[in-house]
Amino acid sequence: MATGFVFHELYLWHNTQNWALVFPPGLTVQPGEHAENPETKRRFKNLVEVSGLSDHLVAIRPRPATETEILRFHTAAHLEKIRRMSAAGGGDASELTPFGTGSYEIALLAAGGTIEAMDAVLAGRVRNAYALVRPPGHHATQDVGMGFCLFGNVAIAILHAQAVRGVGRVATVDWDVHHGNGTQAAFYDDPGVLTISLHQDNLFPARSGGLDERGAGAGFGYNLNIPLPPGCGDGAYLEAMRRVVLPALERYRPEVIVVPSGFDAGGVDPLGRMMVSAEGFRQMTRLLMEAADRLCGGRIVMSHEGGYSAMYAPYCGLAVLEELSGHRTGVADPWGPHIAEWGQQALQPHQAAAIEAAAALLADIR
Repeated sequence: MATGFVFHELYLWHNTQNWALVFPPGLTVQPGEHAENPETKRRFKNLVEVSGLSDHLVAIRPRPATETEILRFHTAAHLEKIRRMSAAGGGDASELTPFGTGSYEIALLAAGGTIEAMDAVLAGRVRNAYALVRPPGHHATQDVGMGFCLFGNVAIAILHAQAVRGVGRVATVDWDVHHGNGTQAAFYDDPGVLTISLHQDNLFPARSGGLDERGAGAGFGYNLNIPLPPGCGDGAYLEAMRRVVLPALERYRPEVIVVPSGFDAGGVDPLGRMMVSAEGFRQMTRLLMEAADRLCGGRIVMSHEGGYSAMYAPYCGLAVLEELSGHRTGVADPWGPHIAEWGQQALQPHQAAAIEAAAALLADIR
């Protein structure tokens, strides 16, 4: 069965304004491009096309999410705030999250694209799917857009799967370098969703994503954070997958696995301090696919999140899509040999200790 792929040209039209990477224009730092600009996504889509991989994917047409779908997660006040500001020329959703005219409609299309990917997988039209959407979503909380995110695309798609498709157990595996705080908040007391986040410890949001954040009430134990020290490469990430993520999935036995997919743990990303290679992302994808084959009929839904290196995130994305689809394009990773030569790619003792601390929390997953 084929791999679905969601994309729309309008995703590239979301305007994050004339900022200095992550800082608003001022008199000290020259403005230019915001970190969350269209280029990484445009180049990812271009690479999918020029490599020929698009010929092996099933196009899934996105649609705007409805207000009902958005309001399953967000407050009416938040929805209206983004709509009003977008119509008035844009602004900042909270802090360091600029957007422009039309971004409200594009954000609806991003959430709706993730819903359509979810529906295609659950209906059996495709085996797995990747939604290359923008703006991203895993930082947005119920009433605050933050971390470049306006609406919680993955949270909204999972809530749709629960409400409309009757899905009882969903697992998320967020490998963005920043903590998936919004997805965590959405399901913090819900044992029907196992939320797992592998991220750089205390990077963004600050003081978020610690081992002690384990869920609440009936959801206690079903929120699992794996905060990793800076400098982790393929060895540490694959160890975290094998020692924590895969055992958690085996214990939980989800009906579908959802991946908020950010590539800012990549070795040359400007907003992270990790060293994962495109091959590392490929191997993590393979491990998830093997788990999905055992547990949930191969059903995996990925929705694009971060990744801010226009010269490397596209190769990481291509590696993931190649693995999902089972088709190799023959495109070489130009950064892979350099990242391998940096050293410290093998698992280090202090990294192993951080992973073991997370593995100690698995017993509460049932």
